[in-house]
Amino acid sequence: MNKINIFDYEISSKGCFGDIEAVFDAIYSGKNGAYMACANPHSLVKAGRDPVFKSALHNADVLLPDGSGIVLAAKLLNLPLTEKVAGSDFFRECNKKADATGNIRYFFLGSSEKVLSLMTERLNRECPNVTVCGTYSPPFKPDFSDKDNTEMIKAVNEAKPDILWVGMTAPKQEKWIYENRHRLNVPFSGAIGAVFDFYAGTKERSSQFWINLGLEWLPRFLKEPRRLWERNIKSTPIFLWWVLLEMLKPKRNKN
Repeated sequence: MNKINIFDYEISSKGCFGDIEAVFDAIYSGKNGAYMACANPHSLVKAGRDPVFKSALHNADVLLPDGSGIVLAAKLLNLPLTEKVAGSDFFRECNKKADATGNIRYFFLGSSEKVLSLMTERLNRECPNVTVCGTYSPPFKPDFSDKDNTEMIKAVNEAKPDILWVGMTAPKQEKWIYENRHRLNVPFSGAIGAVFDFYAGTKERSSQFWINLGLEWLPRFLKEPRRLWERNIKSTPIFLWWVLLEMLKPKRNKN
C-alpha cells in the first residue's frame, strides 16, 4: 500500500518521487477526479473540528506527509515513514517530470493576478515543455457563492488541463477540490497553498538550514505570528498530545 495510518488518515510513505508517479498515473488513466492534499499537525487537528475538511483528507488519492511533526509522530509510533514531502518539493519535482515528459498542461487557480502572472512567467522559463493553459484569480472572500464556483469550474474545464494546481488557504482549497472534483474534467488536482507565493517569489520559503533541522515553520512564524499562531502554538501541542495518548495505548496481541 505504501501508506501509513496516523489517526485514521492514510498518509503516503512512497516518498516524493513515488507520489509524483501517482500524478502521471492519473493523467494517463483516462479518468478524472484524483487529487492531492497535505497532512501536517495543524491540518489533522483542524480536520477534527471540520467534517468536510476531514472527508477531503480521507478521500485524497495522495495525502502528503507535509510536516516534520508527521515524521516525528511516525517515528514515535513505529511507523515506516522517513521522508517529509512538502508541497513545495512535490510541486518542484512534478514540474521536472512534466517538463521531461512534455505536452503536459497546467491550470493555476487561486491567489492574485500578480502572483499568477509571476508563476506563469517562471514556469515558462524553467519548464518550456509545460503549457500553462489557464489561470484564475477567484474573489477574496471566506466562502464562494454557487456563481463563483460555476465560473471557476467553467474556466478550468474549458482550458482542459492535465493538472489543476489550487492555491488558496487551507482548508478552503482542499474542501473546494473535494466538493467540486466530480464537476472538474481534470485528471489530477493538487492543493498547494503557499507554494503559489513561494514559486512566484512574493514570499520566501525557509532556507534549507531550517528545513534540515525540521524547523521550516519557525522563520515563517516569526515573520507572521498573528496569522500562524494557531497553526504553530495551538495545534502542534494538541497533535503531540494525541501522539502521546496513542503511544500509551496498550498494544494489541497479534497472536
